[in-house]
Amino acid sequence: MDTHSLPALSLRRYGASPGSHAHGHFQVLWGWQGALELEIEGRGARMTAGRAAVIPPGARHDFWAGGAGAHCFVVDTADAALEPLAGRVLAMPPALDHLLRFLSAQPPAAPEAAASLLVQSLWSGEPAARAARPRRRIDWALLEAWVDARLAGPLDVGLLAAQVHLSPSQFAARCIQEQGRSPQAWVRDRRLAAARRLRAGGLPVARVAERCGYRSPSALTAALRRAG
Repeated sequence: MDTHSLPALSLRRYGASPGSHAHGHFQVLWGWQGALELEIEGRGARMTAGRAAVIPPGARHDFWAGGAGAHCFVVDTADAALEPLAGRVLAMPPALDHLLRFLSAQPPAAPEAAASLLVQSLWSGEPAARAARPRRRIDWALLEAWVDARLAGPLDVGLLAAQVHLSPSQFAARCIQEQGRSPQAWVRDRRLAAARRLRAGGLPVARVAERCGYRSPSALTAALRRAG
């Protein structure tokens, strides 16, 4: 999902498992009808009415619902303020049931506002999380220099997060919020920028591909063509 279209609210039906997957943004589920078996990074939870789960960026997750399936409200969001709740399953106050009932009856006139309202409800009974410590500042210029010096090798979210002393999910959320794209897209853009500079300097395609981490010259050529 394009981060520029977030936050997004939907009411979804879940059934058989499609296999584990991950997103580049936060995804929050509120149980509504039926029971959904949810697994986040190997930890299981049973999602029913009155429960909410916060799936952080990059976290592998899977689900399953038997019988007629299960319905959950889902908000996809890039809100990095959810970091303290990443991976948690929360009990929701009974009053939230009225809001969900209203949202299920008719599509909201302002879906982004409704999504934000649902996200705010997560803090009910979570004063400690709301008063989280100040966020660690990311020196993006320093991180760019570190990445540019290592483009020839693999650069996953864990490696990037370790450089700025954050967890992978925290770094992914911060990257989306502060750079406007996922860590994978951010690294891809660094590779492309370096490849363009080296090609402009006359370096052969094969050498550029090797230095910028592309598996072959044709992969580099295709990436440059797609980027325009």
